[in-house]
Parts: sequence; C-alpha cells; structure tokens
Amino acid sequence: MIHVRELTKSYADLRQGSFVAVDSISFDAVRGQIYGLLGPNGAGKTTALRILSTMLQPTSGQATVNGYDVLTQPALVRRQIGYVSMNTAVYDRMTAWEMVEYFGRLYGIEPDRLRDRMEAIFERLQMNEIRDLLGAKMSTGMKQKVSIARAIVHDPPVLIFDEATSGLDVLVARALHKTVAELRDQGKCIVFSTHIMREVERLCDRIAILHRGHVLAEGTLVDLADQHSEPDLEELFFRLISEHDNNVVLTN
Repeated sequence: MIHVRELTKSYADLRQGSFVAVDSISFDAVRGQIYGLLGPNGAGKTTALRILSTMLQPTSGQATVNGYDVLTQPALVRRQIGYVSMNTAVYDRMTAWEMVEYFGRLYGIEPDRLRDRMEAIFERLQMNEIRDLLGAKMSTGMKQKVSIARAIVHDPPVLIFDEATSGLDVLVARALHKTVAELRDQGKCIVFSTHIMREVERLCDRIAILHRGHVLAEGTLVDLADQHSEPDLEELFFRLISEHDNNVVLTN
C-alpha cells in the first residue's frame, strides 16, 4: 500500500547551508497493518507523513500510496488517504454532523450514500450524542472524534495518524487506540507516528525508529529485540539515539 524509497527532504538554511529533515528513508506498509514511526520531536516523522499526504514535495526519492506517486499523482493520492493529526481544529460554528458532511461532499460522495456512510460512522465512533453539537462547545476528545470521522468518511484504504494522541487525556487516548486497532482489523493500512513507547508496544505491527531524519532501526518488536539483543524497547530506543549522536560527533 505504501512504498517509500530513499525519501529525502531538505531545506535551505542561511546559517548551515542546508537542513535535512528526512534523509534517505525507506519503508513499506501493507494492508491490515499498523506501521509505527517512533521518534522524538524533530525526528522527521511529520515531514515524512506530510510528503506521503502530498502537503510537501520531496527533494529526492520516491513514495507511492496504493500505487499512486505522491509527486506526479497528488490528487489521486489524496483520495487514498485519511489524515488525523494532533491538531483537532474544527469549525466553531458547524456541528459535528455538518463538518463530516462537508468533507464527504468535498470528496464528491453522492448524498444518499454519504448519509448512509455517516450514520454508520457516527454509530461506530459513538458520536450520535454530539452530532448536533457546535464545534465551539466540543471537548478535545469530541473534536478528535470528528477529526477521525472526517478522515474516514470517504472510506480510504490508507490512514495516517500523526501524533494524534498528543494532548489527549488517558481515557480519550485509549478510545483512539481502540478505533485505530479496529480500522486495522477492517483491512486499512495505517501509519501511526508517536514518541510514546507504550503506544508502539500496544498498537504497532511493525515500526521504524527515526532520529534526525534517519531510520535507525526497522522491523517488528520481536525482530528489533533479536537484532539488537535488547528486549526493552525504551532501552533500545535510547541506545540507538545515543549511538547515532556519538557517531555524528565523531565524524564532525
């Protein structure tokens, strides 16, 4: 579903000459899988996901989503994905139903089919109690539900969650985890970025550890534990980051 090869994104920097946000990363994510991007703030997770979502153009490399190229076929790529981020911004003067309907209409869904689709989504996400609630009166958790609903209203095969639990309380985050797992079980290809170890251990079928734009390790949790002789993900995470930073210092 998602194929990334040697993907790079760099920016001009007046002081350094160039800043590389993503440096030749490669990975594959498939249907019915949650692929985790684990890394600290500034690791390049959001940059990579914005490239996959066609919000940014890569400097070099290639990425395809369900067979469509992010650089040459952006309109087709956007129809394949739903995007949920930490930014739960909703329109204050629209109800939950109106917001999800608005996005469904943007995707050109026929009215009768859209209504049936929304009824099913509001039931699944337990949103019927807020369907007529204005965005201005919603809690953060309610807003996140609306974000998920509008991301899946066109039934995309690929879903991207970019630090989607950031700022959520424990109960709301747990509910989001359940929703993500259910979407995976429905056959969706899901990319889930986070800096929270527990989320990766609970949700992800396969992960890539990112730091300073580089993939430091990639595989299932079992694979990574075997490859690095370290069963504790947190210890492995900090060890890989420390080794990478030490190597950078030695080569500079």
